[in-house]
Amino acid sequence: MPELPGRRLDQPLIGRRRIDFDPSAFASGAERVARYLGTGRYLAIQTVIVLIWIGLNIASWRLQWDPYPFILLNLAFSTQAAYAAPLILLAQNRQDDRDRIALDEDRRRAERTKADTEYLARELAALRIAVNEVATRDYLRGELDRLAQTLEGRTRTDRTPRRR
Repeated sequence: MPELPGRRLDQPLIGRRRIDFDPSAFASGAERVARYLGTGRYLAIQTVIVLIWIGLNIASWRLQWDPYPFILLNLAFSTQAAYAAPLILLAQNRQDDRDRIALDEDRRRAERTKADTEYLARELAALRIAVNEVATRDYLRGELDRLAQTLEGRTRTDRTPRRR
């Protein structure tokens, strides 16, 4: 008998086979289901189904597959709740993870912004100090006016005759 490729007959099958399971894909599907369970459309559809279920069981004596205490309907609700609650919790956990990542990113961005702001404040302070050391227009005008007065005073003294 020929041996199949990749399969050894001297080893048991248990433990060799693995089911590839993508937790992210499952969680994303759970989020979609949880989002749908929280919509008005879902509640409306569920209400219509329950009303039809109860109406058929009360009105039709021959089709009473779930008589008055509606045990089967309660079982369906219990099963739905048993699956819905963990799916909603899984979706909330994923949302918490996303919020935590967004919070960390916001914190890092705030730290960078604070560092940039502090750097710009230091640069602005350095520029203000440097500007105070630079001759401003008013300072130059004042110096020119003083120089002009000094020169004017000297030219007056030069025009007066000198006494010997």
